[in-house]
Formats: sequence, C-alpha cells, structure tokens
Amino acid sequence: MSQPASERSGSKLVDPTRLTVEDIQAGFASGAYTAQSLVEASLDRVARYNTRYNAIIILNPSALDDAKEIDKRRAAGECLGPLAGVPVVVKDTIDMAGFPTTAGWSLLCGEVGGVELVPERDAPVVARLREAGALILGKTNVPILCMSGTHANDSWAGPTLNVVMPDRVPGGSSSGTASAIASGMAVLGLGTETGGSIQNPASAQDLVGIKPTLGLVPNMGVLPLSGNRDVVGPIARCVRDAAVCLDVLSGYIPEDPKTLAAVSRKPKGGYTAALSADALEGKRLALYGRGWRNEALSAETEQLYDNAKDELERLGAVLIDDPFDGSGFADLRKPTPPFADWDARGLESAPHDLHNYLARLGPRATLKTFWEFSEATEAENPFGPTGVLSFLFNLPQFAAVLANPAQQPNVSEFITLKEEYLTIFDEVFARYQLDACVFPQMLQELPPLHGKEPFRATTVDEINISGLPAITVPAGHYTSGSPFGLIFVGRMWSEAALLACAYAYESATRHRKIPTLEG
Repeated sequence: MSQPASERSGSKLVDPTRLTVEDIQAGFASGAYTAQSLVEASLDRVARYNTRYNAIIILNPSALDDAKEIDKRRAAGECLGPLAGVPVVVKDTIDMAGFPTTAGWSLLCGEVGGVELVPERDAPVVARLREAGALILGKTNVPILCMSGTHANDSWAGPTLNVVMPDRVPGGSSSGTASAIASGMAVLGLGTETGGSIQNPASAQDLVGIKPTLGLVPNMGVLPLSGNRDVVGPIARCVRDAAVCLDVLSGYIPEDPKTLAAVSRKPKGGYTAALSADALEGKRLALYGRGWRNEALSAETEQLYDNAKDELERLGAVLIDDPFDGSGFADLRKPTPPFADWDARGLESAPHDLHNYLARLGPRATLKTFWEFSEATEAENPFGPTGVLSFLFNLPQFAAVLANPAQQPNVSEFITLKEEYLTIFDEVFARYQLDACVFPQMLQELPPLHGKEPFRATTVDEINISGLPAITVPAGHYTSGSPFGLIFVGRMWSEAALLACAYAYESATRHRKIPTLEG
C-alpha cells in the first residue's frame, strides 16, 4: 500500500506504537520528527500489518500530502490545532466527503458490485478532526450495518482480527478502529456505539474508549441504527489521548439539534484539565452486582475484579457493594428476541433515521430516500424475514415507523423506558452519594473469533438505552492473555469526572501491554 520505511527519510525514527498525542506535539516542537515522517511510519505499519489484521479498508490517498501541508504551516509559524499532525482513522459508517460509506455490506460497496453511498460533505466529527489538524489515514472495517458487538466476520472486506489475541473476537462494531489503534497503525480513531460498539472493541483490545452522553458529540453524517442511541466517541491507547480527542469532537452544532443540550457541559479547560494521579482519593464507587444486572461474572472475572478493587482502594476510592440492589434497575432490561443477551429497544426509529441520513448525502447521491435504499438492497432485504434487521419487528412501535419512514416516529415506549432507567440511576447515586460506577466491562473472557458465542458485556443495554456516559480502561489479563478491562459509568455529562477516575487508575496500574504483531 505504501513505500517501505527504508526508502523514506525520517520514518525509521518514529515508533508509532508508543506515541501519545502529547509525545507527538513535543516531538514536533523539538524537531525530532515531522508530520510527514509520522504519517510515513504509520503507512509503513499499514503496509506491513493490515493484510493480516484487516483494520483499514479504505486508505486516504492524500494523507501524505496533508502531512506535508501541516509541516509547511508549522514552519510558517501558524497556530495549529490540538491534533495537528496526529494520524487518525475513522469508522466506515462515518461520512468522509468523496469516500464511500459501505457499512461493511457488499450491497453498499461498489468495489464488489454494490451501490455506492458517497457523501458530498464530511460528518461534523470528521470536519472537527480536520479543523484540529488531524491526518486521516483511512476508514476502518465494520460488520454488516454494524449489527454485531462481537466481530466483523460478515463484512464484505472479511474479518478483522484482534491484535492482542488474533484467535479471539476483536469486539464490534468498531472492530477495525480498535485494531488500527492497538496495532500502532494510527494514534487515535473514531468509533460509534449503539449497543457496545465502542466499549466492546476497546476492552477487547486493551484500549481506552469513551462512550459519551447522548447529545455531547454530534452524530449527523453517520449511517444510523438509532437516532435515540447512536453516539460517536474516541478509541485510544491512553486516557489523556481519548480526553484530547473528546475535546475536539464535543459540543453544539446547529445541524444536530440534540447537541444543544451539551451547551455549558464542557469543563473549563477541557477534558484534560481534571486529569490527576490522585483523582480517585475519596471517590465513592458503585460495584457490580445483581442489582445492576442479574448475570453472574465468571470465576476468573471475579478474581480479576477483586484485584482491581484492591488497586482502587489503595488509590483512596471508597467502594460501595451493589447499591442498585432492591432498586428495580435490573428488572428494566428485557432482551429482544431472538437475542438472548441484547435489549434493542430504541432502534424502532431505524427507517426514519436512515431516511434522514440518506437525504444528507447530497443531491448527486445514488440513494436519497429510504425507498430507494429498500429497492437497491432488495436482494438481501435487511428488514425481511432473514434480514440482519428482521428482529426489529419484535419492537412494538417499529411496524408503524417502517410504514412511513418520512414521518416523525412515535417511540414513546422507549422514552418511558429511558426515563425509568435515569430516574432509578439518579436516585441510587443520590442515596449513596456516588461519584461513579466501576464494573468489569465484560462478564467473562473473550470468546473464539469464529465461534457462535457473543461478546458478553455488563453495561451495554443499560447505558445505551439511558444515554449515560462510560469510559473503558485496561485492568489486567486473563490467564489465557485475553484482556480484562474496567468500565467507569456516571451521571449524564460526567465525562470529565469519569476520565479523571480512569486516568488515576491507569497512571497507577499501567496494565496495558504493547502487543506483538504478526506480519
């Protein structure tokens, strides 16, 4: 895909697997390397490892020219953005002007005979990355229509591998983004989450992921599953990098009215301002139990969680055992048939959300309405009896939305459920004076890549239905080597506090290991 490093000056001096955003900016300031040499080193890793791990499915041919332009602007003394010269990747379902959005589906991929969806403008989050000076290397792999929190095995581009353990699931649906970051192909990446799609791959590959409060980050220009649940957030190798990226992505934009709720929510000085090694001192943290979800942890997960509890207490945290017990919180969750472990409520609006997404692609787009989409994908109708979205008919208000996607949908049952979740959550937090929850992100270790067992998380339904924020952070490893991660969950708009907790834990424990890659 690109020249070998030996033919490019400077790229040998850069080790992308260890660099943070802070390192990069310091290196630019000292002259240790340039944006060009950093992108060259990243592209070298793509050329060397992407065939094996299949993280990036579309390369940006202008990435190197963009890097040279950043170097020229820096040399001219321009004031550049916080991500200037930082290599990033973008999940396939997030629109980049002039690049196809395939959603992992052959029917939406021109390369394999499908219809191409090529947006005329960037999604707001991509526009914000560019404004911050980020260098976008390409787009990353996902399962068909992002309908797996476990892997991307059914993608038209083929499976993405877990960089830490190639024979285990990589997490989904932001599989490719996580693998690109874990492998050092890029420093930061964008994921999206509707049902675990940031937290699962981040935890599966020893990374930090931010699932933000619904409305903090605009999600227009993202091929949707649910306007009521979809969020965009960063995946990174450390908490500070994730916080820097959230600063860039978050905030109000007129095109996305729900972000009006984010006004005044951003902390003074940004999301890095409160990061400190002693941030856990005195923090009251809720522990996982059957009051949160009536599902047991595996024996080894319990052991790893006990180790993490000891670490948290040594850092000054006050641990509260299962404060949700007796609250009725766990009773709210009801898996949607045929799924045994996923509550899909909130996806009733999918046809309407897709109709609005297609309208944003622009007047020259191949598909502009939901009805054109249905006709183009009739061969594998996603809403048909065997389609990937056929389960939506088990949601009581879905049929009415499908009958008229252009009309504002009635999702009153979901709104009632969301209110119930938030009411109990806030009551428990107030009663026990909690600062956050800290849970194992998964119930048990990662299943095999090509098995039938799904990724089993502890918080996916609860926080995606309620809209609550969460941060994942590496917290150890199973005997097999499978990563174990914690997830910090908090009140709406509490990202700064959660990041501070995660940063203090990360700083004291340093559980993440740099994986050994196979070329």
